[in-house]
Amino acid sequence: MKRIISYMKKYWYMYLVGIIALLGSIILDLFTPIITGKIVDDVILEGQIEIFRGLIIALVSITLGRAILGYIKEMLFDIVGSKIVCDLRQDLFDHIQSLSFGFFHRKNTGELMSRIKDDADKIWEGISFGVMLVIEMSIYFVIATVMMFTISFKLALIAVITMPIIAYMAITLEKKIGNTYEKISEQNATLNTTAQENIAGIRLVKAFAREKYETTKFLKHNEGYYKLNIQQAKIWAKFFPSIEMITSLLPVLVIVFGGSLVIDQELTIGTLVKFTGYMYMVVWPMRLFGWLSNLMAEAKASAKKVNKVFIEVPEIKNTNNPITLDEPKGKVEFNHVSLELEGTKILEDINFKIEPGKTLAIMGETGSGKTSIVNLLVRFYDVTKGEIYLDNKNIQEIELTNLRENISMVMQDVFLFSDTIKENITFGSDDLVTNDIIVNSAQSAQAHEFINNMGKNYETVIGERGIGLSGGQKQRISIARALAKECKVIVFDDSTSALDMKTEHCIQKAIEKRNKTSKIIIGHRISAVKNADEIIILENGKIVERGDHTTLMDLKGRYYNTFNEQYEGFAV
Repeated sequence: MKRIISYMKKYWYMYLVGIIALLGSIILDLFTPIITGKIVDDVILEGQIEIFRGLIIALVSITLGRAILGYIKEMLFDIVGSKIVCDLRQDLFDHIQSLSFGFFHRKNTGELMSRIKDDADKIWEGISFGVMLVIEMSIYFVIATVMMFTISFKLALIAVITMPIIAYMAITLEKKIGNTYEKISEQNATLNTTAQENIAGIRLVKAFAREKYETTKFLKHNEGYYKLNIQQAKIWAKFFPSIEMITSLLPVLVIVFGGSLVIDQELTIGTLVKFTGYMYMVVWPMRLFGWLSNLMAEAKASAKKVNKVFIEVPEIKNTNNPITLDEPKGKVEFNHVSLELEGTKILEDINFKIEPGKTLAIMGETGSGKTSIVNLLVRFYDVTKGEIYLDNKNIQEIELTNLRENISMVMQDVFLFSDTIKENITFGSDDLVTNDIIVNSAQSAQAHEFINNMGKNYETVIGERGIGLSGGQKQRISIARALAKECKVIVFDDSTSALDMKTEHCIQKAIEKRNKTSKIIIGHRISAVKNADEIIILENGKIVERGDHTTLMDLKGRYYNTFNEQYEGFAV
């Protein structure tokens, strides 16, 4: 909760004004039993009709004053609660953005969405309604208890004797509810993940006729969520009715014993009415104690979940004094680079150099480490051994954002946002990117023609992850996005696998014209890599062959065999 308190301190002035309004409302309310008692004793019993009008005006004034101050109080506490959770949610999102790839391998989307949305909402309830009621109840409880003792010590003892019992029950309730709600929060994250993955992969689900299986899987998690909520309800049902019973019994005891004191002429009826008014100011907080314990327990459990995300630290960081590349040339060098993840060797002793404007191609079987080379270049991971240089600068010394801004990527797993085609192409580019650059990039990617055939051309909104587009269309838009960034280093990670040979050839010709851009091409097809200045073949994370197309064909090794397999039956 320390983190939440630090946010609350930021808006201390709003809390102060809200508390002042709250205090004003309570002070006005304290006069209500006094005035009511005077109406009974002085007006009804003694017949002092002349003061009745003034007392009624006072009651109406108190009611209006409490309404105005109550409105101010409610608005301020709600506004400050919303501000705090807005800041918290933004900081949480920013923090998640700063974390490294390893974190996202351990956490799933549904869980993170639960932290950003559901848990933040629970915290909002706690710091708006919860904090306000804790302050209000505490003040009412203390002042009303003091007033009761000043009126009648005997009756006050009857009222307060039940308080330790209710306090014990409320504390026990908070502890049990808190433990249960932590499990509910975890199950909610699992439920969100299941639903999110199913909806995102609905095409695959339907293609494999797995609707029934997915429904059964969701039902299992949903039943788990249901059972935890029933468990929470049982705990609530066990304690809350007991608290209600005790607080309902208290007025009966006060009226019975108070009535006997009136008969014995130790109290007047008006005094008993006044005491009863203060007693209800104590009963109200006692009744809310259980509900408030539940509310605060949920907020506390959610704060713990959110804090677990905040304490995560990025594994990939800037150095103390990072450098920036103002005018990069595009020279890339891997010097004896090795990578090991979770005890598994991924890459070993990788060496290559790409001069500005040259092209390096990387081939190898699935799992040979091709994409890992790209991940190291943009520092999704850091090398275990060796160094990587960009323009003769160790990339670990280059400011992280600056490094990634100067490397453009076409990823193997194409991701498009639910936005216009234009926004998807300009994603990652300078805000001042011109329409000419957008169109030229689309033309180079062989995407301009099919974009112009769509309803609103470049302003056409595509569905989530590019649903509605073919695999080849999505790849071409992602290539256009990389080209529009106009970096000195561009990476194509198996980016033409869904394209026909003719389209792939046209794209390659357009890319080759960018003779000032260094290019890394990862591919499985000979047609994608054969024109590269150097081709390296990976196997089990090691370079086993290297050279240009002619050299590798003369070796009659792995590259030669791949060529024969792909072009068998064709005259080349």
